[in-house]
Amino acid sequence: MRTVVIGPNPEVEAIIARRHALGVDRYDEVWEGEYHMTPGPSGPHAVLDHALALFLGPRAGAAGLIGTSAFNLGPPNDYRVPDGGYHREAPTGTWVPTAAVVVEIVSPDDETYEKFGFYARRADELIVVDPTKRTVECYVSDGQHLVTSSGSTLLGVSAHEIAQALPWP
Repeated sequence: MRTVVIGPNPEVEAIIARRHALGVDRYDEVWEGEYHMTPGPSGPHAVLDHALALFLGPRAGAAGLIGTSAFNLGPPNDYRVPDGGYHREAPTGTWVPTAAVVVEIVSPDDETYEKFGFYARRADELIVVDPTKRTVECYVSDGQHLVTSSGSTLLGVSAHEIAQALPWP
């Protein structure tokens, strides 16, 4: 379900403040000043996320990359929260301007594919895992667009190898 509220709204601002106070805003995003409330991952999503990190972690280490779980990619007024990432340097602070590789696991009603333009400008590669379709898609950025790839060059692994390693729900 999508809800759009135009203009300042004290009720919505109170909901956002409450989500922040309760700590349930961990995956919320801001798209060019527009607030997107997103739920945390489901159990199967979290299992895939963990398995993916275990599989890709050694490859990232061998490539000199540093892995993270979900993080804020971009500045405070325009950021996305991918499920994971791999970085050339250890991120510091709350807002991470770029990433070498971004990882997204598709959830019901999520906006993974709407983030492609944003990711193309802030990451070298994107890996998309779709638990429903049991697929892994890899993309390389040309700086403005994401181009389909057979795997992650930076991590030295094919989409097929990633898919074979995952414990699909």
